[in-house]
Amino acid sequence: MQPLAGRAMTRETPIQVAALYRFAPFDDPAVLKDPLQAVCDAAGICGTILIAPEGLNGTIAGPAEGISAVLGHIRTLPDCDTFDVKYSHAEKMPFRRMKVRLKREIVTMGEPGIDPRASVGRYVDPQDWNALISDPDTIVIDTRNDYEVSIGQFEGAIDPQTASFRDFPKWFRDRRAELLGQGKRPKVAMYCTGGIRCEKSTSFLRSEGVEDVFHLKGGILKYLENVPKDESLWHGECFVFDQRVSVKHGLELGSYGQCFACRQPLSAEEMASPDYSEGISCPHCIADRDDEQRARYAERQKQQRLAKQRGEAHIGAAAMVAAKGATQGGLKLHDGGWEANFPAGLTPEAPENGE
Repeated sequence: MQPLAGRAMTRETPIQVAALYRFAPFDDPAVLKDPLQAVCDAAGICGTILIAPEGLNGTIAGPAEGISAVLGHIRTLPDCDTFDVKYSHAEKMPFRRMKVRLKREIVTMGEPGIDPRASVGRYVDPQDWNALISDPDTIVIDTRNDYEVSIGQFEGAIDPQTASFRDFPKWFRDRRAELLGQGKRPKVAMYCTGGIRCEKSTSFLRSEGVEDVFHLKGGILKYLENVPKDESLWHGECFVFDQRVSVKHGLELGSYGQCFACRQPLSAEEMASPDYSEGISCPHCIADRDDEQRARYAERQKQQRLAKQRGEAHIGAAAMVAAKGATQGGLKLHDGGWEANFPAGLTPEAPENGE
């Protein structure tokens, strides 16, 4: 398969999407923020890039030449001359705006001292992944959040059923004896959407004394791009943090929609449910929202509709609250990833995310 990065932009692929990260030592991330924002704006790019002392992480979308300009600027940053980029495409812009944000971590695990630059698991190329996870001496762990795993995962993978990447360390410590057993130590293979959570999760396992740790280089996205469907051990679709919601083999647009009241991906059957109302409720959250919340969501949908009729972009109050790192109703906002754009009006009540 020809990588999407090498394809010319055509009517079939009008917008290029680039997912990237780099662990790099930034002494003063704030100095990097405004120049990077300016380059993105000048290039007509939308998306989110997070900058922290440990590096940067994000997904951006726009014309190929604009993506190239932004990546070229990033390569001039300290220790960022090379980094992996996962390319895909979208029929329409999957983000509402461009935001470069300063964070404490580029993916939030909450474990002090974890440094993927110093210690990390062994990378496994997509073409070698099937052999590793088919080995009976390998345990395979999905490091993503529960709503991501619900629409697709690798054959035989363990689902930690975590609502946040912050929950992963406790889950592993609680299950360590069960996972690793009392006899021969198994190989531990972990994967995530684009690879960044595995950088930290494999580094974390190494810090816990687990040596035989592997992770899928480039994540699920690189696997779906490079491994033919008839050879694949992936079942379902892959959740992505933009308005495409999910992608399939070949990184083609997936079939899922999304509830922007609770963040859950939705099948066509779920969107046909009487409990589904766009932007207001779905079968997953209909019982968890009160009339006041649903009224607020309905007003938000109305304002989005009116803004669209006027030809204006409607970011929404939720995104403004999220940009300030606020909380609402006792639940933490999304922290760590390009989902900070809150596509299509995603609300602060949604569970915290990881990638």
